[in-house]
Amino acid sequence: MSLALKIFTERIVIRLFLLLATFFLSACGSVGVAPSSSDKAPGKQVDVSKIQNAVPKEEPKSRYGNPKSYVVFDKRYYVMESNKGFVEKGIASWYGTKFHGRRTSSGETYDMYAMTAAHKNLPLPTYVEVTNLKNGKKIIVKVNDRGPFHENRIIDLSYTAATKLDIVKNGTGLVEIRAVGPGQTVAVDSTNGAPVESTSTVKNEDGFYIQVGSFSNLNNAEGLKQKLAPIGKNKININEVVVSGNTLYRVRIGPLTDIEQADAIVSNLTNYDVNEHRIVTN
Repeated sequence: MSLALKIFTERIVIRLFLLLATFFLSACGSVGVAPSSSDKAPGKQVDVSKIQNAVPKEEPKSRYGNPKSYVVFDKRYYVMESNKGFVEKGIASWYGTKFHGRRTSSGETYDMYAMTAAHKNLPLPTYVEVTNLKNGKKIIVKVNDRGPFHENRIIDLSYTAATKLDIVKNGTGLVEIRAVGPGQTVAVDSTNGAPVESTSTVKNEDGFYIQVGSFSNLNNAEGLKQKLAPIGKNKININEVVVSGNTLYRVRIGPLTDIEQADAIVSNLTNYDVNEHRIVTN
């Protein structure tokens, strides 16, 4: 073999090696996603009362599940550095048989019978207390996956977790999630083993709101309210609150009681140049 041919061959081998190395590094750094669409429950009956809440404990961050950011469906999501003090209200969904046994974003295997969940931004793992705001039921789950990537969902619960909160039948539920640490448990009624009902439940007639803006200037709030008028003048309101001594004007859509109606409104917000929203209950 000539010297020139030998050098050419070595260069080809090096390039192939670098390409393969890049491929495997990218694969190892990829983020699995939990589904946000409807899923199936298992074919057999499961007594979820015998499945205990996840027990919060100190764990190292997942090696694979915590990139600084990641992209799903052309949208970039940013992973939080810490879960300290994290509280969020919104709509929960669930996932079951379709992803049972598959790898989660943290590297663990998804088990629809375990008390786990998926979240877009929380560091993995994080333990959260989830409260169904309609009935006051509470659970604790381990967040070990990424999702849901539906525009109007904040958490995907395992089949068992969703069953315990009574949201499987409807597919979704209005919840509050709160990060918890070691030693924290859910209060349980000793007479029947059911979670103690919260005093902050939301009655059906109360409904919830989609908050689309918060302004220190009333004119800006009025401007957004006028822009959103085609959604329904009676649905758009401005809520005045005082935070740390400062008056804020929050533009909200509602009250709503139908999650499908809320989904339809949220999917239409970009037409009004509104790219951020959150669910609030008061």
